[in-house]
Amino acid sequence: MELSLAHPAVKAFVCGSFSGTCSTLLFQPLDLVKTRLQTSQSGMQPGSSRVGMTSVLLGVVRTERLLGLWKGSSPSFVRTIPGVGIYFSSYHSLKQHFFQDSRPGAAQAVMLGGGARTVAGVVMLPITVIKTRFECGRYSYVSVSGALRSVCRSEGPAALFSGLMATLLRDVPFSGIYVMFYSQTKALLPQEISLSPSAPVANFSCGVLAGVLASLVTQPADVVKTHVQVNPQLRTTKAVRHIYTAHGLQGFFRGAVPRCLRRTMMAAMAWTVYEQMMAHVGLKS
Repeated sequence: MELSLAHPAVKAFVCGSFSGTCSTLLFQPLDLVKTRLQTSQSGMQPGSSRVGMTSVLLGVVRTERLLGLWKGSSPSFVRTIPGVGIYFSSYHSLKQHFFQDSRPGAAQAVMLGGGARTVAGVVMLPITVIKTRFECGRYSYVSVSGALRSVCRSEGPAALFSGLMATLLRDVPFSGIYVMFYSQTKALLPQEISLSPSAPVANFSCGVLAGVLASLVTQPADVVKTHVQVNPQLRTTKAVRHIYTAHGLQGFFRGAVPRCLRRTMMAAMAWTVYEQMMAHVGLKS
């Protein structure tokens, strides 16, 4: 069946999956560096010298070669291809159901983005847990399926949903805030730019601005989420106390630079590619 004949939700799923695949392939190294920076905290003593983004990057290249920067790509793709597809499909369906004939306001955009992310986040959390463990370098998993079996065998299926609260506290606000800023800044663009060939560039710039703001707001929840998923014995409240006791408030912003770069660029690219593809198949995004 041709894509042009498919249900609108299916079209949104395919467009979202393709956009997520492109952005994941390009920005996976930043996600790996972010995870290594955050998990290095647990082995550090208070007051010890900080490990920076550049030293982590060079350390990975030195010990694991250049391709080591793409470690965790398999679970990232397993998560991204259906995950971003589910997100955009849910977003499109919710928008068409509630705002078919009107433009969502700021608060409504937050609800749309947060609702779509809740659906995708819960469905894809087991793969997110495996991806985080692949990237941290502490586990010797060979494949995604093998990692899933290993976790279920040794820790029980519940371990695949570790960090659910922290993940939702990070992803739902991020998506809601991102969609709000993105839609509002796009609405401020002059119509001649929105209808011109340079519209994708303008949309990408709006996405970058929205991504920076949303990333900074949700960074503490991302640090907590990483600690919980890498250390299954930790619960969200214990992880918060551990990070604060060992490293103070700055510990909650560990890995902020690579995460901000990655989330901002990935979101901006994903939305730009998604909107261009949706326009190509004749749908409003």
